[in-house]
Amino acid sequence: MILYKSGTCMKITKTKHGNSLCLALKGRIDTTIVPELEKLLKELLHGVADLTIDLREMDYLSSDGLRVFADAQKTMNKQGFMRVIHVNDKIMKIFEVNGLVDILTIEE
Repeated sequence: MILYKSGTCMKITKTKHGNSLCLALKGRIDTTIVPELEKLLKELLHGVADLTIDLREMDYLSSDGLRVFADAQKTMNKQGFMRVIHVNDKIMKIFEVNGLVDILTIEE
């Protein structure tokens, strides 16, 4: 899937097995793309008990993008488990500064 809005492009590769879902994100999450990403996640998370978000190819994450991760975590707290993997140093710093390392399960 490709989300494109106002010059911002993000590619999402979805792998689903039963009630497990892995989303590999590539590109940028900024203010322009957040509404589309939130809408998509609401649809994709229905019935998911195990969510993995792979940020190996994530280039940029805005403060509005942080809300996407916090909201996904809230949803998954009610219906299962969520982990974030392959977080690069730049994105990890954003998570740390904003306290998301305390609420997200972040793995190598």
